[in-house]
Amino acid sequence: MNLMEFQGKELFARVGIPVPRSQHCHTPDEAASFVAKNPGKWVVKAQVLMGGRGKAGKIKFATTADEARAVTAEIMATPMPPNRQNPNGEPIHSVLVEECLEIDKEAYCAITIDRTSKKPVVMVSRFGGMDIEEVSEKHPESIAKKAIDTAAGFWPFAGRELAFASELDAGFRKQLPAIVGGIYDLFFRYGAKLVEINPLALTKDGRVIASDAKVELDDDGLYKNKEFAEWQKALPLDEDESLATASGLGIRNFRRFPGTVGTMANGAGLAMATMDAVKNANGEIANFLDVGGGANAERVRKCYELVVNHTNAKVFFVNIFGGITRGDEVAKGIVEALNTTTSRKIPLVIRLTGTNEEEGRRILTQAGMTTVATMDEGAARAVELAKA
Repeated sequence: MNLMEFQGKELFARVGIPVPRSQHCHTPDEAASFVAKNPGKWVVKAQVLMGGRGKAGKIKFATTADEARAVTAEIMATPMPPNRQNPNGEPIHSVLVEECLEIDKEAYCAITIDRTSKKPVVMVSRFGGMDIEEVSEKHPESIAKKAIDTAAGFWPFAGRELAFASELDAGFRKQLPAIVGGIYDLFFRYGAKLVEINPLALTKDGRVIASDAKVELDDDGLYKNKEFAEWQKALPLDEDESLATASGLGIRNFRRFPGTVGTMANGAGLAMATMDAVKNANGEIANFLDVGGGANAERVRKCYELVVNHTNAKVFFVNIFGGITRGDEVAKGIVEALNTTTSRKIPLVIRLTGTNEEEGRRILTQAGMTTVATMDEGAARAVELAKA
């Protein structure tokens, strides 16, 4: 679940990261009313999940209520134009009216998971306001990284080390440890996968403020914070994303394609590998579906119904690795799901490997379902059934 800027900054404020004064507004009149009560220089930003707002003319300035009303109406009048993040563009339903900062320097600060070390890693660069991919390509030496030992937690010295290693301007150094501590706190308190401040602004009067916010939450941890269900309603979901959330999946765990081989796997990497296997077998995929960590009967049933009711699938290829999830429990879930669904029936091809895989295959075979030993064998069999 990716948060919009105003939502991310609300979480920033909760953990003590300084943010500009602002107001989230849904109409031009709301923006005008706020500026009228709070005279000053304000920037009006479209609230979307796409980048490139400035280039698209979706960030504008206002100093009076009339200007705030006019620029808000102009911003909301047309959607964000398509780009690589969203080829369909994105409608604009709200804006963030935020104080203008007199910025002296910009930096970059973020935390995410390093898969190699299996630890959260903090990244800091003196080049802010740029895509970190561009910084990595043009100025790789400017990016300082530090993996945090979760057993010890975050200590301020780590922030000071990062400030010096990235050669930040001296104005950042005193305040950076507290800001890094804040993003570390947010990362664990709310179950984030990525927390990014770009740019982290040093103002001319010496304040260090998060000028922007990018927060991606782990869908599997959303249940811990019930308020996020309401936040999710404010997000601009497309039809596939809405179908995914209605089925209890993460927003990006389901995507439709025009083919006839439906797929389901546990884990995004395995799901993509499953799709590749189908393509290699000269088949056409009907969907991407990552069932996540819990392949119980209820979730399997909902996923099956999602695919058969909303795609052109003629066969359903299930590719499950039983790691934490036991293979026999997955098999029982699949059998129960197929016995309780009221949706149309299509052939299943199931590859089940990992913990208790032999018992799982036995349960599936007894239920009359086709089991295979390898992913490529399953893909070939699924393509054969889809063309029959």
